[in-house]
Amino acid sequence: MASNQPAPEAVSPFSADTYGGAERSTGEWNPTAESIRPVRGKHRVAKQRGLARSSTVLGVGVIAAVGAGGMATAQDKAPVSISLPDSIVDNLPDAKSLPGVGSLMSDEAEAAPVAASAPLTTAGLTTAEAEQGTDAGEALRARILQQAEQQQASADAEAKAAAEKAAAETAAAEAKKQQDEAEAEAEAAAKKKAAEEAAKKKKEAERLAKLAASFSLPTFSYTITSTYGQSGALWSSGQHTGLDFAGSAGAPLKAVHSGTITSAGYSGSYGYRTVLELEDGTEIWYAHQSSIEVSVGQKVTTGQTIGRMGDSGNVTGVHLHLEVRTAGGSAMDPMAWLNSKGLNV
Repeated sequence: MASNQPAPEAVSPFSADTYGGAERSTGEWNPTAESIRPVRGKHRVAKQRGLARSSTVLGVGVIAAVGAGGMATAQDKAPVSISLPDSIVDNLPDAKSLPGVGSLMSDEAEAAPVAASAPLTTAGLTTAEAEQGTDAGEALRARILQQAEQQQASADAEAKAAAEKAAAETAAAEAKKQQDEAEAEAEAAAKKKAAEEAAKKKKEAERLAKLAASFSLPTFSYTITSTYGQSGALWSSGQHTGLDFAGSAGAPLKAVHSGTITSAGYSGSYGYRTVLELEDGTEIWYAHQSSIEVSVGQKVTTGQTIGRMGDSGNVTGVHLHLEVRTAGGSAMDPMAWLNSKGLNV
């Protein structure tokens, strides 16, 4: 059924109204920080000093500082205030009177400073830097550069340690190489010396073998005083049966060829005599020696000393009386025999 009551008039938000039993006139809605009672409790909201100083703006400023060498700062920007109408502020309930909230709050909580009261432009600054008015961007930039320098110093230290390690390894390898080379050289020198000694021994053996197969004069530095078949009263047979080599007493007498000693001792007018028998049976007599240095049955080689020149027996001076006889005992000319062996007397 239709009502006869008149429709209520629309109330303008800017006209006089009744709120909370009191009539209020239309006025400017511009509350201040002092007129707004802060909400206390677990979920209190810190006072803001301008939304333009948000973390997003600061993050963009940090990126700009690293990229461009500077730090964007919001210190020069004017703060933006947020206010509420007095009508709302005056009628806000006390937080402690709210069920389940008052027990979570204390007087210390009211006295506690707002956690986010510091301006975002000083975030990350130390107390000393903040007191000195250091710009946050410059501080961050300095810390980034310091960190970069520390990382570079660490990298340099690692590189230096690696270089020193590589140098030590190289030095050790070089020392080992030198040691190996020295050992190889010493081994090569030892082998070379052994080879030289072996070659020397072989050469000496070859020389001795060649010497044994060759013939040699019975003495050196001599003068022929009597030849084979020479006539004279000095010899009992009237003829000289050998070849005389005059020389100095004690001069060494050599084996003319390799053979065996068949007689060694004193023999009448021959004095001290040595008989050397060659492989073909030829006998070489060494007479008038001052001493004998071999014994019967001894094997001798060409050039080996068998006695010393002297004047024992029937002689007129120091000399070697050399006779050459065949296997049958017949005498022959010693000079002709020596010449036949390639020896020039």
